[in-house]
Amino acid sequence: MLSHTAVGLCGKQSNIMRMLQTEGMLKRAGDLVYTFRFLRLLTTSFEDTEAFKLGIIDAKGKRQKSFTLDNMEDRDNYRNYYTPFHKLVFNIKKIMAKAPGGGSKLASYAAALFLLKEKFSMPQGKLLEGLKVLGVTEADFLTEQSEWFVLEDERLSPGSYKVMNEKLLNDTLDETVNARDNVKVDAECYPVGCLFGINIYEVTHARTKRNVYVSVGELIR
Repeated sequence: MLSHTAVGLCGKQSNIMRMLQTEGMLKRAGDLVYTFRFLRLLTTSFEDTEAFKLGIIDAKGKRQKSFTLDNMEDRDNYRNYYTPFHKLVFNIKKIMAKAPGGGSKLASYAAALFLLKEKFSMPQGKLLEGLKVLGVTEADFLTEQSEWFVLEDERLSPGSYKVMNEKLLNDTLDETVNARDNVKVDAECYPVGCLFGINIYEVTHARTKRNVYVSVGELIR
């Protein structure tokens, strides 16, 4: 016959297992929600988004300076339709809209998608599903992997570079990094991750002193 202590321990273990199962189900449900939203936003024109209809962004996905947060309704609209998730997907859409793009465009995809993956824990496979809808495959990224500026140990060669496309700051997601802006690479700049076979590095935006993700293919001297 089990003691009261043993029964209590079994009960606690059972509760912990139920909690872990519930957490796992919630995470999977959250992943599905973000995947659905990612696919929907990715395939919706800027003009058809609520953010455009409300005047938050323009037809190219750029934040409208004329949109203010002076009243409660505008603040609510901004929170609901220009969330960090919206910013990240809109940023990817803006990169996609640039033509021609070539290797630098795909390299910018990789860095932008890595930021989305880091912020919202989206699986790489789900990101790839979204890109396939737009005709981009994993093979496209692999053929565009560049070795320029990379040392033998996969570090980026230290120094000053320019980014070829607009980017978001890693922490605030502010749209303050413009094409041709300078970024600084320190002496110990190793890859912080890899997406679709492309190494991602974290460098410092010279003007704001904040970090951004880049891949080698979008850097120029």
